[in-house]
Amino acid sequence: MEWTSSWKGSKRPSKQRLYVYKAPLHIKGKLLGSHLSKDLRKKHNTRSVRVRKGDKVKVMVGNFKGKVGSIERVDVTNSKVYIQGVEITKKDGAKVMLPVHPSNLLVQELNLADKRRLVIESKPEVKKWKAISKHLMFLTLGKK
Repeated sequence: MEWTSSWKGSKRPSKQRLYVYKAPLHIKGKLLGSHLSKDLRKKHNTRSVRVRKGDKVKVMVGNFKGKVGSIERVDVTNSKVYIQGVEITKKDGAKVMLPVHPSNLLVQELNLADKRRLVIESKPEVKKWKAISKHLMFLTLGKK
């Protein structure tokens, strides 16, 4: 089965998993989103954001629930994130970072070193103008 962007969806979980598995990396990257903390949600006026190296996150699910650390590595191919401090000790004594899915994380601090990521800052203005234009369109269509 080839991956196609025109795929509409399916009730079958196996097809849904296959869609994600066969997706190209630019689509898989968009699936690496995590919720923002309440104060960041208010500040940036958005609910979730794609995780990035350097973000400070809190683990919400699993054995490391409540652990806070910064993201060391993002594995787009396997849809996993490696966090500093979330590691297990192997039998030989070596410490290995445990991969975590981004949906099980809460972003507490954003890494805003990249200027392109600052587009989030202007998002409230965009939402405001979209709401105004939507309202105006409703008013003009309602008069007909």
